[in-house]
Amino acid sequence: MTFSRSVKHSVLPTLLAVVASVWQLASCAAEVPVNVPPPTMDIPKQPGAVQTAVLSGGCFWGVQGVYEHVKGVSKVVSGYTGGDRSTADYERVSNGTTGHAESVQITFDPAQVSYGELLRIFFSVVHDPTQLNRQGPDTGTQYRSMIAYSDDTQKTIANAYIAQLNQAGVFHRPIATRVDHLKGFYAAEAYHQDYLVHNPTNPYIAYNDLPKIENLKRVFPNYYSERPVLLAQSSSSR
Repeated sequence: MTFSRSVKHSVLPTLLAVVASVWQLASCAAEVPVNVPPPTMDIPKQPGAVQTAVLSGGCFWGVQGVYEHVKGVSKVVSGYTGGDRSTADYERVSNGTTGHAESVQITFDPAQVSYGELLRIFFSVVHDPTQLNRQGPDTGTQYRSMIAYSDDTQKTIANAYIAQLNQAGVFHRPIATRVDHLKGFYAAEAYHQDYLVHNPTNPYIAYNDLPKIENLKRVFPNYYSERPVLLAQSSSSR
């Protein structure tokens, strides 16, 4: 029995949900954070226009939830990247045949947080970058680990950081994260946005994603913001 993304929206009896939740806690809880060093190659924090980063690290509910708590981040959108606009909807992406990955688009202030620092959080507390085409209970290319770069600077920083972490042997296996050119980002359906905040008692969220927020707070206290920046409120100043 697997309690995964494929049955998250099913209407299950309360008892079955409880049993599934306990099983999920024992077998597929959030990954233990890895203490990763800061990137040796990065852009120094300095005033400038807001920038964006697009990252894929499994289910976008938890990835969005983590970055909504990062200081300097002003907006986080769950969505799809890697495929065509015409197939950028949840049902089709969930089939794993569209080329899309569940992703988040992060808008950030480069004076407060750098691109490399966002990647450090990505590799440490967001997901396990050594898993190929899966994260925890979710399997398929739509859950792949990927950094979608928008320019050569982002590409260089991402590739250099992966090489740095692999060379240092930070993880027990080689990093499987892909570094691909950003072809386009398409926002997910409204009910997916801020899902973690609105559904904290969902068993999937409680056991796979809420621990990531606690890991961010514990491992990166200087980056952590207690109040999440929600998509509906993203135009406000943090």
